[in-house]
Amino acid sequence: MLDYDKEAERYDVLRGGEPRAEAAAEAVLSLVPDGACSLLDVACGTGIVTRRFSAARTGLRVTGVDLTYGMARRAADRLPGAVVLADSRQLPFPDDAFDAVTSVWLLHLVNSPDDVRAIVGECARVLSPGGVYVTTVDKAHSHNVGSDIDAVLATRPRTPALDAGAAVGEHAAGHGLRPAGQACFRGCGQGRSPRRALSDLRRGWFVTLPPGDPRADHYAAQLAALPDQDRPRPDPEFSLRAFRKPGV
Repeated sequence: MLDYDKEAERYDVLRGGEPRAEAAAEAVLSLVPDGACSLLDVACGTGIVTRRFSAARTGLRVTGVDLTYGMARRAADRLPGAVVLADSRQLPFPDDAFDAVTSVWLLHLVNSPDDVRAIVGECARVLSPGGVYVTTVDKAHSHNVGSDIDAVLATRPRTPALDAGAAVGEHAAGHGLRPAGQACFRGCGQGRSPRRALSDLRRGWFVTLPPGDPRADHYAAQLAALPDQDRPRPDPEFSLRAFRKPGV
């Protein structure tokens, strides 16, 4: 697992920056009802996406929450007075507090299905009746773009995808949420080059191949042998699911 306190300073630069944030915010808001007056962005990270929600919707009150101090500090610079440091499994907000709740690139990071269930449950709890919860799903699959890099990494050890769309849908249903739409967006600027993939491997991006794992050398050698070392392969395509809380 990456240290997101350390990652905070370079997080945006390494993950598509403003173009990716714009694509993500536009796709998320396409699933948020026009009449929503309040939105909670869970695991808001640096706030690069979160700030676009309020900028795009006049009158939408946006709050961000993140567990990591480094990330929350960056987000607070972008959303002064609107960022809370807290655990997404135990949100410090009352029931029915927000018309919309979002969690972008969160569920794939947690440690167990119980954590996913707890997060979805908390998002459902703070969501007002008739409100919508929007989350990314199947993040690991998003990066499979059919490139030569994917071919090299196809045999690497993998962990179960805790953010699989079907599993997230089951958790949502268990907390009384109903499907309310889907969307996708391009991870602008996130297409990996072989050199970038090798750098990611060396710094522990692929969690089943941590730095120092002898198996990583096998994949490193193959990545280093690929042609066009600095040419980015196609960008990933991220998926969103929306769920509505039944009205009273």
